[in-house]
Amino acid sequence: MGDNRGGMSPAAAMSNFRLTPNALGHKLKLHQLQIFERVLERRSLSRAANELNLTQPSVTKAIYELEKFVGAPLFERSNRGVAPTELAHLLGRRVKTLMAELRYMTDELNAALTGESGHVIVGTLIAASAKLLPEAISMLMQEHPGIRVTVSEGPSSQLFPALATGDLDIVVGRLPERDIALGYAYPLTHHTLYEEKLHAVVGAHHPLARAENLELGQLMELPWILPSAESPLRSAVEQTFHRTGLGIPPRHIESLSLLTNLGILLRGEAIALMPQDAAAQFLDHGLLKLLPLAEFGLFGRVGYSVRANRQLTPASQHLIEYLHRICDTRRAAAS
Repeated sequence: MGDNRGGMSPAAAMSNFRLTPNALGHKLKLHQLQIFERVLERRSLSRAANELNLTQPSVTKAIYELEKFVGAPLFERSNRGVAPTELAHLLGRRVKTLMAELRYMTDELNAALTGESGHVIVGTLIAASAKLLPEAISMLMQEHPGIRVTVSEGPSSQLFPALATGDLDIVVGRLPERDIALGYAYPLTHHTLYEEKLHAVVGAHHPLARAENLELGQLMELPWILPSAESPLRSAVEQTFHRTGLGIPPRHIESLSLLTNLGILLRGEAIALMPQDAAAQFLDHGLLKLLPLAEFGLFGRVGYSVRANRQLTPASQHLIEYLHRICDTRRAAAS
């Protein structure tokens, strides 16, 4: 890989070579693209081979054959693995879509033949990761045991692009506000399930855990856990602090990891901002305490996002059905 095969430079090879749809259809092999996609994702021949249950020589051969077909190198070797060329990045964008479509076709065929199989890949934001999504997945696993679920956690700046390319089927969590370009830069649709509040919480043994009257100014010297800079929620939180004339707390940690935030709260005197649903079960079990602060108000709309330009797989439709069922049950119980 990356060598000048046959004495022709990559640039010369590319300038003399023209692909056609017929050539791609006859010469390209699906398993080559599957291997290429894994190598591109993992930047390693050996890791791609392990994930695909193949030998490394067979992976190397598939990449070599693909490079021979396109007439240019796709990867450069180094002691840290392989580095994709510009052509590999270009090809990779299309191959990702092809692999997503292959997965969708597999799920739809399985669903049509058996009605009980499939694979749904879910991206989750902090608002849904503690309670709503686990409840929905539990219902899905109980009623449709043949469906596989993969959960990917991260900021919306990573999840929404992955949803647009087909790497994810659905993203569940806080929906972007209308003025947040990220949420509307891709062909996605956003569906609201409920409005969520934002709370300030501390560990159960925090010195302020039983305080009844607090003002935000009293808490500025304590450590805070704030949303990371790439989170759309960060700007709303900053506006709240600035509106009070206090500015951002000088001692703060930036984190979107619910598990990490909980660990910090249980071990020190930090204050965290959490959506009500994420904090609820920890409050119910006595692990966290709610601070009597009203400044932060609404967290925003919580719901799910899907691609606008393709039909949902049966597995994804089942998961969405359970999300709605859970929220309907909550509303009925509250009324």
